Amino acid sequence: MRLVNASGCLDALTAPDTARALDAFVTKTVTPLPRGGNAPARIAETDGGMLNSIGLANPGRDEFVGQTLPRLAALGVPIWVSVGGFGAHEYAETCAALDERGDVDAIELNLSCPNVEEAPESAAEIVAAARAATRKRLYAKLSPANWDVPEVARAVEAAGADGLSLVNTIRGLALDERTLAPCLGTATGGYSGPALKPIALAAVYACRRVTQLPIVGMGGVMNGRDVLEFVACGANDVALGTVLFADPDAPARVRDELAAELSAHGFVNVDDAFACAHDEQSPVRVTRALSAM
Repeated sequence: MRLVNASGCLDALTAPDTARALDAFVTKTVTPLPRGGNAPARIAETDGGMLNSIGLANPGRDEFVGQTLPRLAALGVPIWVSVGGFGAHEYAETCAALDERGDVDAIELNLSCPNVEEAPESAAEIVAAARAATRKRLYAKLSPANWDVPEVARAVEAAGADGLSLVNTIRGLALDERTLAPCLGTATGGYSGPALKPIALAAVYACRRVTQLPIVGMGGVMNGRDVLEFVACGANDVALGTVLFADPDAPARVRDELAAELSAHGFVNVDDAFACAHDEQSPVRVTRALSAM
């Protein structure tokens, strides 16, 4: 199991030690043209998590490939590039620009931005276009707001995805206590943090039942117990997101906590816990049954 960061939740160039503590670093989403992002305020804390409305702010594909990517590669951590766009051709063009780069380990397709239609056919079209443009491993990042995440998972697998990233943020709104106006400049934003975990676990669990693609589980991961639950639901790898804003040392802490959780549940290693939530005779269920006797 690899421990990575969720896209946009870690600036590796200003926190290199945190990035090096991960098994791979996932970049902020890169689009063909530079984007200044949304008007402030862009982040708002809420009960059980936070809202963000960054707006895919990034320097654009050319500057990223020419300047940012070499600096990230120098950190010595495998780089996964998050790619976004406003049409299948934009995704494909950026994937083509990354195809020959030896410093790119994988590409994560951000299929969850508000400007991208989330129907299964649309997601599959984007993946198919990206697949035709690159030989790199492609992970499709899906939204938990979709009416049927497993259907989308099957569609993107058929279109050529090599893995799934589950899940992106879900749309939410917070109001100022005094004025009752929206806290964010765009009113709504992406909700992340502990309250997202049950939704993310459900998506991982459901998708594991319909596909054998590798899954990166994410959404509300705060500690080693959370990682174990994602693995139990069928995640091959797990991403840390919101927790990194408050705890830059989270990767090392979470690894230690995971080791303790595995031992407490009688698992020799993390592979023993993989997808055990789907097994009626899993060690976890047997242990609970015995303790209840």
